[in-house]
Amino acid sequence: MGTEDISYSSGYSEVNGLRMYYEIHGQGNPLVLIHGGGSTIATSFGRILPLLTGNHQVIAVELQAHGHTGDRDTPETFAQDADDVALLIENLQIPRASFFGFSNGGNTAMQVAVRHPHVVDKLVLASTFYRRDGLPRGFFESMEKATLDDMPEVLRKAFLAINPDASKLLTMFDKDRQRMLSFEDWEEEMLRKIKNPTLIINGDRDVIRSEHAVKMSRLIPDCRLFIVPGEHGAYIGAAESPKAGEEIVRLTAEVIKDFLR
Repeated sequence: MGTEDISYSSGYSEVNGLRMYYEIHGQGNPLVLIHGGGSTIATSFGRILPLLTGNHQVIAVELQAHGHTGDRDTPETFAQDADDVALLIENLQIPRASFFGFSNGGNTAMQVAVRHPHVVDKLVLASTFYRRDGLPRGFFESMEKATLDDMPEVLRKAFLAINPDASKLLTMFDKDRQRMLSFEDWEEEMLRKIKNPTLIINGDRDVIRSEHAVKMSRLIPDCRLFIVPGEHGAYIGAAESPKAGEEIVRLTAEVIKDFLR
């Protein structure tokens, strides 16, 4: 089960040679949730998702090699993830939706807006980046040396609870790691092409530098910015983040709902 104490439906859809898992919660205007690297629906959104279902039909997905979703013999890239999500939405016969991406999921959401603008209404980009210098100095050097032992234990356990095959956990970790190491800065013009109303959210002690979030907000033409007290993902209750109080998570949910109205 993706989250606790709410009813939902779930299933799989064939997308680009991948058996992709999704959950549908609530009713209303469609809102697609895209989790962060190494995560699942529950670890990224388990705390905030129930707060969004009163206003929206929430479609939460798990990307290539993550959680319930299968894998294929190709690298994982933000562009391919975006194509997968867009095709899933088409398969579910949802003509247009808003997209809420956390961390690497925000990179995927931006690619959906650029590659498939016809399916996007509004964007919520939480703790995400478009240039390598948006992350702390030394981040990518540390990533080069990272091993599975460096993955947050709560994310390892969540994956294995869904899929107990440790080799698939390692594959997911390696693909996520390589996706980051091979990341090349996106041109500013790409962000200027995003015409959808956009909300950027960042923690004031986030992995993503607040200055970077400010710069992104100025590049996307119709963009609002919300800087929240807290660390990476704490404001949405992400499992790998320091636990935030219910008030902060509820506040973030209210800001998102107000923006999406």
